[in-house]
Amino acid sequence: MQDGTYDPPRGPQGGSPQDPGHQNPEIGDPASIHVIVGRSRARIVLSGEIDADIGGDLHEATAAAEESRLPVEIDAHHVTFMDSSGVAFLARLASRSPHRVRVLRAPPTVRFLLEVTRIGDLLDIVDEDPGFELDDDGPSGPPSGGAAAPAGVGGPPAS
Repeated sequence: MQDGTYDPPRGPQGGSPQDPGHQNPEIGDPASIHVIVGRSRARIVLSGEIDADIGGDLHEATAAAEESRLPVEIDAHHVTFMDSSGVAFLARLASRSPHRVRVLRAPPTVRFLLEVTRIGDLLDIVDEDPGFELDDDGPSGPPSGGAAAPAGVGGPPAS
């Protein structure tokens, strides 16, 4: 899977290489999605801006998690923005999974969206990360050869 990117606007409000006097508006965090399959569950780690630009990656992550046939959890700790595409992704996972989907460490903005859309009723929202046990052979990446998990994800909890 590919990380999402943000292409800042050009012109009088957004600045340009030819007009360095104008500052670009605050650039959002690029999106990142990683699927980790462990012994007893699959984890989808989301970070940055979860929006329509990464819809294909969200679809791939859903397919990889479903292929594992394990309970799915979403680590949303580093999500900085989520639009209806992210909410639809969570709703799709919740409605298709034979197991209850857990959302770990959701930031306030994500919690708000889950509450007002009532999608939170379909999910278990957990404040703590219970840790993650990998297979003895190490992590299994998504079938599409996606990126490895970011540092600190998937290992034993810090002591």
